[in-house]
Amino acid sequence: MGRLGRLAEGTPVALELLSTGSCWRLDAPLDLHSHWRGPGLATQAAAGRCLQVLEPPTGSVARLRVRLLEDGYPGWVDPQRLLGHARATARQRPPLLPEAQIRAVLPAVLAFAERARQRPNRYLWGGTLGPDFDCSGLIQAAYASAGIWIPRDAYEQERFCQPVAVAPGCYGLLRPGDLIFFGRPQRCTHVGLYLGAGRYLHSSGQQHGRDGLGIDGLDPQLQDPVSAHYRRELRGAGRVVRCHDGTTLA
Repeated sequence: MGRLGRLAEGTPVALELLSTGSCWRLDAPLDLHSHWRGPGLATQAAAGRCLQVLEPPTGSVARLRVRLLEDGYPGWVDPQRLLGHARATARQRPPLLPEAQIRAVLPAVLAFAERARQRPNRYLWGGTLGPDFDCSGLIQAAYASAGIWIPRDAYEQERFCQPVAVAPGCYGLLRPGDLIFFGRPQRCTHVGLYLGAGRYLHSSGQQHGRDGLGIDGLDPQLQDPVSAHYRRELRGAGRVVRCHDGTTLA
């Protein structure tokens, strides 16, 4: 059995083993918080994902600072939540699939998103596991279901993708599976999954959306409030042509 520092592969987690740099594979889903205290959700990790401890609890800080190894995403974890649900693992990088293989599995990405839409759901900030997702959590989960890791947040996904030209009513260069980006001139704040024929699937909140997953469109003749709002905030589109290597993105 290989050694991981002083830990053997598969060693069950214990509080005293949660040292800086140690890596753990989850046996159960886990919430990662956005701060060292408080209920704010940053993201969610499915069973089978791996995390690395960046900072153990110190003083008044009761949570671990960690990062997920598949996408480099940081967050804070209650260490008690790991007990009985994580085992030591070697630090590893996600598989880096070539563009042709990514293109071949796009039907599975689209099928995952459609199955998610068919389930009762609501918008959840930080939601990545379902049935409740946020916008970029849905996109990441759909791609991850086909073995493709992309960044977690919408603005990261925009920078990660190969740009594709798009404008309201002009979407001839897009392919199903491309990502549509929305937001302010300064920053991307929302993302949807392109389905074809000007339509995209996304998880949107209550203020300007559907409080969950729905399909909207890029055509100017669509005057429903959701389509019209996001069309005004259209920033561009992108194509996933590579896999994330697990590094933490700024």
